[in-house]
Amino acid sequence: MNPQTNLLIRTSFAKLFTVIFLVLALSIVVSLIFDIINDLLSGTSFMQIFLGSINTGVIALAVFELALVIHKEYSGEEAEDEDPVAALRRTIPRFIGTVCVALSLEGLIMVIKYSQFDLAGNLYYPVAIISSTAFLLIALGVFIFLSDKARVGNPAMTDNNIRNDQPFDEPRQVAELAR
Repeated sequence: MNPQTNLLIRTSFAKLFTVIFLVLALSIVVSLIFDIINDLLSGTSFMQIFLGSINTGVIALAVFELALVIHKEYSGEEAEDEDPVAALRRTIPRFIGTVCVALSLEGLIMVIKYSQFDLAGNLYYPVAIISSTAFLLIALGVFIFLSDKARVGNPAMTDNNIRNDQPFDEPRQVAELAR
């Protein structure tokens, strides 16, 4: 497949999935607003509305974040010499951070719900969610640490080059690193 066709297909699918996820995030937010209004009118306690709204709002945020990552990474023309690890270092931490916030809030909300209803025997579920979140953060930290170690051995992967997508100018940047 020639590069132009490949770029056209990749860009088209990226835009399609970006639109799908943005519409999904918007529909989740609209559903959240209707649920809040419905719960307020039906007399549901404010705490129950608040806890349920946080879950739905964070899920909408995670879906929105996924749409942004897909748009940013796959819609433009891909640099032929771009390092895949550098691309992952740009996008993965933000998305994993959003997922970790969502999981942490879900676990904490479950702890609050179970403590309100004296269901201490069911605390295994939120503990598992919070432990999974901790494991996910540890895995992200290991990835960042190991990719940083690989970057040290490759001078073309300095933070400045990764952020600005600039090619490595060895004489100038080696002089800067030596300072």
